[in-house]
Amino acid sequence: MIPYGRQNLSEADVEAVVEVLKSDFLTQGPVVPRFERAVCAYTGASFGHAVTSGTAALHLACLAMGLAPGDRVWTTPISFVATANCARYCGADVEFVDIDPCTWNISIPRLAEKLEHAANHGVLPKLIIPVHLGGLSCDMKGLAELAEKYEFYVLEDASHALGGTYYGGKVGCCEYSDATVFSFHPVKSITTGEGGMVLTNDPQLSEKIGLLRSHGIIKSDTRFDSTDTSPWYYEQVELGFNYRMTDIQAALGYSQLNRLDDFIRRRTSLCGRYRVAFGGLPVKIQVHPEGIDSGNHLFVIRLDLSATSMPHAEAFRALREKGVNVNLHYIPIYRHPYYRERGYAFADYPESEAYYREAITLPMFFDLQEDQQDFVIRSLSEVLS
Repeated sequence: MIPYGRQNLSEADVEAVVEVLKSDFLTQGPVVPRFERAVCAYTGASFGHAVTSGTAALHLACLAMGLAPGDRVWTTPISFVATANCARYCGADVEFVDIDPCTWNISIPRLAEKLEHAANHGVLPKLIIPVHLGGLSCDMKGLAELAEKYEFYVLEDASHALGGTYYGGKVGCCEYSDATVFSFHPVKSITTGEGGMVLTNDPQLSEKIGLLRSHGIIKSDTRFDSTDTSPWYYEQVELGFNYRMTDIQAALGYSQLNRLDDFIRRRTSLCGRYRVAFGGLPVKIQVHPEGIDSGNHLFVIRLDLSATSMPHAEAFRALREKGVNVNLHYIPIYRHPYYRERGYAFADYPESEAYYREAITLPMFFDLQEDQQDFVIRSLSEVLS
């Protein structure tokens, strides 16, 4: 069975982890800050905070932005549930904006319409979370212009997009957002096993994220509420979390980061082969606007149901039966029982519904060999013929 994603670990990766295992520090040592500095240097962001997962990164960013009950967060329905859950953890309400029919990211025209209506009724969002689906950056310039007009935070969910670029800048530089989140799950561009990171250029957000990541505890006597000067003294000043990444994980991430550009080049090459091969098949492929280079975390096709009689679910099953472990990214978030019970109307999101009826994620990972990819291509062609 050819998987849809798989990590690549080198001997250097293993050695980096073993070196930490033999060191004095397994958790809060020197490797985590080294990894954070390296990701900041790669992306161009000012501050980075490594955490236990992409979900933890989203949660901390929302908390640092002051998200609370009564606030509103808007995002795309086509994402993993964590993108919306992070707002619910803070007690905020979640609303969705339909996707663009070509890029499958959040639609800026639909967003602009929804914002104008919300402004007229006094129900504007405090935060919007664009998701860079498959590694393709959203229209961040367009989003930033709306953020300036309507005064909301922008948190990029770039879990798929490390290594991607947006008009010459690296995804994660936060030029058009308040913060960016990455995930380092094993199927992502680089991995720390589980893990994530929040990046920002805002020193106040950075300080808050760092505090909340580690129980809300401070150890600096210049900030203590008490006059206690005992050498063991510390204070909890916020209700924080244990969202700290370990040195073991960071060592793997730092080693993997050294090969990120190679990973991206390989993924880009594989995506190019798919695009050429599918030129004559009844499928639709994500449009990559000029000036935006995807991180190519996923390769999603959509069946052109006007040109094939093959039902979506049947094509999915047939590919798996042939040994191609396809997946689906994603079921629209509002369709899950937890969110469905909150009263979302499927008809409000026609493009997202169309996407869900047609999308199939094909294998895409660094070690995917050309003969394996050719098998995937042949299998899809046979299923749709």
